Amino acid sequence: MKAPKTFLEAVRYFSDADACLEFLVALRWPRGVVCPHCGAKGATFLERAKLWKCKNTHPKQKFSVKVGTIFEDSPIGLDKLFPAMWLAANCKNGISSYELHRCLGVTQKTAWFMLQRIRLAMQKGITGKFSGRVEADETYIGAKARYMHKDKRTGVGHADSKRPRCKASWNGQRPINIPKSS
Repeated sequence: MKAPKTFLEAVRYFSDADACLEFLVALRWPRGVVCPHCGAKGATFLERAKLWKCKNTHPKQKFSVKVGTIFEDSPIGLDKLFPAMWLAANCKNGISSYELHRCLGVTQKTAWFMLQRIRLAMQKGITGKFSGRVEADETYIGAKARYMHKDKRTGVGHADSKRPRCKASWNGQRPINIPKSS
C-alpha cells in the first residue's frame, strides 16, 4: 500500500471503496483487526456487509471500520471522506462547505457536516510540543499591508517603511520621538 502524494493521486486511489477500506484497515489496525468493544483479536470479515463480526458474544458483535472515529454514525462513504480530509488539511486558507460540495458532488449540507467533523478532529490533534528540528512552509498570516487600513499598518514591508523609524512614547498631548537604539 503506497500512500498518495498529490490530490489527483488521492482522488484516483480513493475512488474505489475497497481501496478506501483496505487503506483505513491498515492504518487503524496494523497488527490485525481488533474488536473495539471487547478488544478481542481475530474478528471475521463479512464481505457483503463490509463489517466484522467479533468471535466473542456480546451485544455489539458486528462493527465497521468507522466505529470509534469521527464518522462512526455517518452514512457518507469513505470514497468521499478521504478526499474531503485531504482538502481540509492541505488548503492553506481553509476550504468552505460550498467549495467542498462542488468538488465532491455532495450536497452543501453534507459538505458542512463533513467539515465540522474534520475540524473537530483537527482541534484534538497533538497537544505536546514538537521536539527536534521542525519545518513549516506555506504559512498564511494576514493580508498585505497595502490592503489594510492606515492605522493597522506596522510600517514594515510597504512604501512608508522608507522613512526613518523611531519609537514614540506618549507625553500628554503629543508624541515625543525617541531615536532608535542600536
